[in-house]
Amino acid sequence: MKIVIATKNSHKAWEIYTMLKDLGIDIEDLDCHPRVSMPEEDQSTFKGNALKKAKAVAEQTRLPALADDSGLEVDALSGRPGIFSARYSGENATDADNNKKLLKELKGIPFQKRSAHYTCVIAFVDPSGYEATFQGRCDGIIALEEKGEGGFGYDPLFYLPRYKKTMAELTADEKNRISHRAKALVRLRKHLSAIPRDSGEKKQSA
Repeated sequence: MKIVIATKNSHKAWEIYTMLKDLGIDIEDLDCHPRVSMPEEDQSTFKGNALKKAKAVAEQTRLPALADDSGLEVDALSGRPGIFSARYSGENATDADNNKKLLKELKGIPFQKRSAHYTCVIAFVDPSGYEATFQGRCDGIIALEEKGEGGFGYDPLFYLPRYKKTMAELTADEKNRISHRAKALVRLRKHLSAIPRDSGEKKQSA
């Protein structure tokens, strides 16, 4: 089986590849399909955006496609940045820009009241029309300052009390055991061997 990951984000593609590489699946990202046009992420939920991206890639490549939509939801900010996590400080925002804005919005809020969680929804879509979604979640606290050189996005600010480290301070193996994306991928792994190949199957979610 060949699957196309609907991303050009090398960090995200590597995380997904690492979790699935032993299944005997040929995995490609959009660097292998430069003509693919990605749709606007205009849905109101992670699931909606993930499905929209996976459908677009499956339709254009005629190959099974994986897409994820994920983000950070901070309780003190009523769930922001949520689906806007990647573009929290603007359409062309960098990770540094987004982290700076997050710290600014949480200024004055004590550490114990900065609870947050990462959410990830992965959508699998086959050109036949079959689709399934898988969700993962990881809970933590937004730190007062950035720490760590690993990971990406908000990882330098996402503190995990159990490990007494930020997500960016974890090793790749540690992150792949506990991250929101890893949890969603574990559910996907369990499902892959039973994926139907005909278009008559019902849609599923997990």
